[in-house]
Amino acid sequence: MIMVSVKKKSTLKNLSEQIEKYPVVGIIDMHKLPSKQLFLIKQQLKGKAVIRMVKKNVIKLALEKSKKENLSKLADEIQNQPAMLFSEDNPFELAQVIASSKIKACAKAGDIAPEDIIVPEGPTNLPPGPAIGDLQRAKIQAGVEGDKIVVKKASRIAKKGDEITASLADLMGKLGIEPMEISLNLLAVWDEGMVFNKDILFVPQEHYVGQIQSGYASAFNLAISIGFVTPETVPLLLVKAHREALALATEAGILTSETVGPVLAKANAEAGALKALVKDAPAAEAPKEEKPAEEPGAEHPAENAGEAPKEEEKKD
Repeated sequence: MIMVSVKKKSTLKNLSEQIEKYPVVGIIDMHKLPSKQLFLIKQQLKGKAVIRMVKKNVIKLALEKSKKENLSKLADEIQNQPAMLFSEDNPFELAQVIASSKIKACAKAGDIAPEDIIVPEGPTNLPPGPAIGDLQRAKIQAGVEGDKIVVKKASRIAKKGDEITASLADLMGKLGIEPMEISLNLLAVWDEGMVFNKDILFVPQEHYVGQIQSGYASAFNLAISIGFVTPETVPLLLVKAHREALALATEAGILTSETVGPVLAKANAEAGALKALVKDAPAAEAPKEEKPAEEPGAEHPAENAGEAPKEEEKKD
């Protein structure tokens, strides 16, 4: 059990009351969040969420004392410099609001450039003096015009992914360049007994919509393939059954008002194919005539040609 001093009991009581009052409770990491940007973010979240900055041990104790189911699991998400968030909005909608509530901020030494950082061409707010040397050391072409330092040519001073040095951060601060984007680091949210961490909260809604659409399409295709009847699949199943019945009747040569055309077309095609086969076949030789066999003793007509037949002698 975490113990707190007497001075913190009032804070613990108020925090516990807020935990019980709001249906959505979250944990935020305030590490490296400048007070100016925090104020602006609070203004953007006005009416949607309440942020309460409290000591880490008080937060843990308040979470452990709560009667809400699984709320104590939020304590596992605490990091660095925590604060609590309270809301009545849907936690996923709230996460999208937070994601869009980004505030520009100056870079600090050790920050990583989120994009290429460009110093634009034109006048600056810097008066003539040592600052022109800083610009030249950063390989920025600059000069003095009137009472201002002027950048002669736009220059890239850092590439995306570069670590920003202290001197470069100081120079960008002087030029009023704010390359960093800051938003609340919402670590986790409790809602109706479930804890959602940031990996789930900040997934774009379009991703979930796409998953639902993909799941519906897969289920619909499966239902069609197995013939599962639902109000959505009936029209397509009837079309499929009609198409298969028509194909079967055509193959079997069953004549109906719908199959007579395809059956005749099929027969014509088969007849054409058969005709082509017969046409292309080699012609058969005509059989030779055979002479009839002569009977034994029969005289050949040619041998007796020109001879008159002998009259038979009349018998007396």
